[in-house]
Amino acid sequence: MYTIEVNELTKIFGDFIAVDKISFKIEKGQVFGFLGANGAGKSTTIRMLCGILEPTSGDAIVGGYSVMNEPGKVKQNLGYMSQRFSLYNDLTVEENINFFGGVYGLTGHDFEERKRWVLKISDLERQQKILTGSLPGGIKQRLALGTAVIHRPPIVFLDEPTSGVDPVSRRNFWELINDLSSEGITILVTTHYLEEAEYCNKIILINAGKLIAEGNSKELKSNYLKDTILEIECDKVVNAMELLDKTDFVVDTSIFGNNIHISVNKNYKDETQIRSLFTGENSIQVKRIEKITPTLEDVFIHLLEKDKPVKMAN
Repeated sequence: MYTIEVNELTKIFGDFIAVDKISFKIEKGQVFGFLGANGAGKSTTIRMLCGILEPTSGDAIVGGYSVMNEPGKVKQNLGYMSQRFSLYNDLTVEENINFFGGVYGLTGHDFEERKRWVLKISDLERQQKILTGSLPGGIKQRLALGTAVIHRPPIVFLDEPTSGVDPVSRRNFWELINDLSSEGITILVTTHYLEEAEYCNKIILINAGKLIAEGNSKELKSNYLKDTILEIECDKVVNAMELLDKTDFVVDTSIFGNNIHISVNKNYKDETQIRSLFTGENSIQVKRIEKITPTLEDVFIHLLEKDKPVKMAN
């Protein structure tokens, strides 16, 4: 039932705990989102799950093999695509495909069939001879994913796969991810784009090496964010946030584009509290205040604020 089972996986570097006894399970064919800020422990976890980095303690069973005791067999059963472009820019498209096909031991008819598939999903069927370095970012990423799964692995790890790619290319890339999932391939993906996490069947949030939330998008929004979320459109956004943070009715504030999102508690009555705060010497012009459906980013910010250590008075 589970392709990946993680049990109290831990990694310590000297005095620094990078990953702290995390546990979770991923079902076959799931698209599993692994979210967290920079330095939260995402990439360290993935390197352990790939059999590249030995855990300090705990274990994980990946594709039926222990990362602690059988890392070599773990590597044989997965594909991996890193946030840094993983192809060779000075090789042609065809040469890159040939190289990775050879690395994974593909030969004969099986290799030719998979080569045609990689070219098709990358939309490069007539551009085999061009240098990979000359390709647009979105096409490169699709080619990189194609070479990562050319050997039909049951599990794929994607570490920030759409970093630096335009929105249209990101959407097309996720369509490809969903196609792979429908074939029964299990996919674990990390991303900085929280709107992308909406595509995942299940999501976990990690902060400072610890898991702080788990569930699908709907569950995260309903289980971890009980407060009402308001969107405020105004000028002098930074000044407005500073004023809002000092009130007794605002729990969290964050910038969304040119607007502000705030979560409010039981002390909030109506929008006149906000408008009166911005009048007088503060003179902040408010165009709109309205209640909105929370996003995953709202949940993420709320949980990170909640997870901050309490500062003790001197």
